[in-house]
Order: sequence, then C-alpha cells, then structure tokens
Amino acid sequence: MSHEKQAGSAPSEDLGDFRSDTVTRPTFDMRMAMSQAKVGDDVLGHDPTTQALENMAAELLGKEAALFMPSGTMCNLVAIQTHTRPGDEVILEEWAHTARFEGGGAGSLAHVQVRTVGSNRGLMDVDTVTGWITSGSEHTPKTALVCVEQTHNFHGGVIVPPAGIAALCDACHERDVPVHMDGARLWNACSALGATPAELAATCDSVSVCLSKGLGAPVGSILAGTQAFIEAARWNRKRLGGGMRQSGILAAGALVALRDHPERLEADHARCAHIATELDALDGFSVDRTAVQTNILFVRSHSVEADRIVEAAAEQGILLYATGPMQIRIVTHYDVHDRHAERLLDVFRRLN
Repeated sequence: MSHEKQAGSAPSEDLGDFRSDTVTRPTFDMRMAMSQAKVGDDVLGHDPTTQALENMAAELLGKEAALFMPSGTMCNLVAIQTHTRPGDEVILEEWAHTARFEGGGAGSLAHVQVRTVGSNRGLMDVDTVTGWITSGSEHTPKTALVCVEQTHNFHGGVIVPPAGIAALCDACHERDVPVHMDGARLWNACSALGATPAELAATCDSVSVCLSKGLGAPVGSILAGTQAFIEAARWNRKRLGGGMRQSGILAAGALVALRDHPERLEADHARCAHIATELDALDGFSVDRTAVQTNILFVRSHSVEADRIVEAAAEQGILLYATGPMQIRIVTHYDVHDRHAERLLDVFRRLN
C-alpha cells in the first residue's frame, strides 16, 4: 500500500473524482454562509462563528469542549501532544492513518515513540494492547496513549465494532491510559449504524472529526474532549501555527456541512456498494464485499496493473487512486453521481 499514484491529466468537463472524499467542493449554501460570516480573531478567543461551530461539535460529540483546526492531521498531532510528554509511547493499529499517513508527526514533532500492532480489520486485540502497556521506568517508555480509528480508512472504510472499542477503552482506563479516536469519517459510521456521534465517541477521552471529507466542508477538522484537555490543546495548536485569526469564514462552511450533510451520507454508501457488486462480478477484478460498509472500497486487479487502470480512467474523465501495483482505492462522495459510477464501471469492463 505504499505505492501511490494519481492521474496526471484528464478532461476538465464533468470529472468523476473517486480518489477521495476530500475533493468535495463547497455547496452554494456553504459559499453563501462563508460570504456572510460574522468574524473576529479566534486566536484572541472572539470569533463568533468559530465558537458556534465548536459549541455545536462538542454537543454532537458528547464532549465538554471542542477546537477548530485546519486539518485532521493537525487534530491528531495536537491530541498526541496534549495527552503525552516527549519520550512517551503511543500504541496504534499498524495501518492507522496517524501512524502511516501523517508525515511522521508523532515522532518528529510530538517526540513520542510509536508502537503499532496488528488488528482484525482495525480492531486491536485487548490482550495484545494491554500486554504492551507499561507505566514506564528508566528502561522503558511510559505508555501514555492508545489511538483507535473510526471508520478505518485503509481497511476499506470498515466500521470498527463500537463494543470492541469500548472494551479496549475500559482496559486502557483501568491502567490509567487515555484513548484518542481518529474519527475522520465518524459520521459515515453513524450513518451506517444509525448511531449518534456522541454514542460512538463516548468511551474515548478525545476525538477528532473531519468536516472536509464526506460532510463536504472546504477546510477544517474538530478536536473534542474535556474543557481542560481543549485548553491545553489550544496551546499546542498555537505552537504548530494552527491559530487562524478570522477563521469564522471557514467555520461558516463547516457549520453548514455539520448541520445539513450527515443525512446524505447514506447515498454515498449505497453508490459504493453498487460499484463493489459490479466490480466483483468481473473475472479480472475482486472486491472484499464484506469490507464495503461505508464509502470506501479497494479493488484488486488480477492482471491489469493499477497504473494502467488509473491512466485509462483519466482518459474517460474518471480520477482514481492506486494504493499498490495491483490495487485501486475508490471513494464515493456527494460530487460523484450515478453517471460517474457508470463511466467508472465501463473503464473496468473494457479492461476486464
């Protein structure tokens, strides 16, 4: 999965961009809200639109307070910095976004040691995790944090069982170790399970959520936790350059996303399931359909190289993302429609 390639060029008209749900463009309502946003200086603590977003997010997530940041990567890094001290250890799943796809920030900026463990589709075994937890000594680092991910990106957008996360949190808390949830696509899990964000984040000490993926905001993520945790996180955000001054312009678009878009994620999931079914029916490709639970799927090619698929798709105005020599990741979102899905399927049918 370390091999990654994007299409270099494609027709500009009516693109179907399946590379990620980060490519969503702001809606008309978002643009209007952004143009009319009341703003102040958020670093000085008085941007009213940013405060409204943070208050709404904290309530939805069932936490005391929340903090708006430019990206999910920054939220996860700030969470690690706030929960830990340099030299501590953080335990993560081996394909966790924080461990593999955030530029090594945990080590280079938070100065912690990262220990990764295997999992069953994103759910780490409680005994394995607790077996690695240590209170620290002159010989060993202190285990200061365990991180979970919901949904899990590189296990195919699967929903990590909430009961499993709760059990892991209980075991960690018994050992005085907090748990942070990377909930970049938490709302996708909520949609699929019929659960609330607060229910899925309840057992975790902190949670980060992206507003710029399936929810469609142009920029921004939220970190939530206790009031004391968020006050400390604000300090770390400042250190990383994440204070955005008149951030209400961005927060206004995120408010629309948070208010209006969770209910439409179900359509993304249905379209992803349809694509998975059609691709798995082709002899030259396979999809683990049991893993297709939200808006992400991985398709394996049995003969055609992934780079060739990416290039052939780009010629038809379909943008794809290779995650291995013979593997493509496909992500659905509100900017791709049935016509784009059919063009995508036609590409694979021609190559079959």
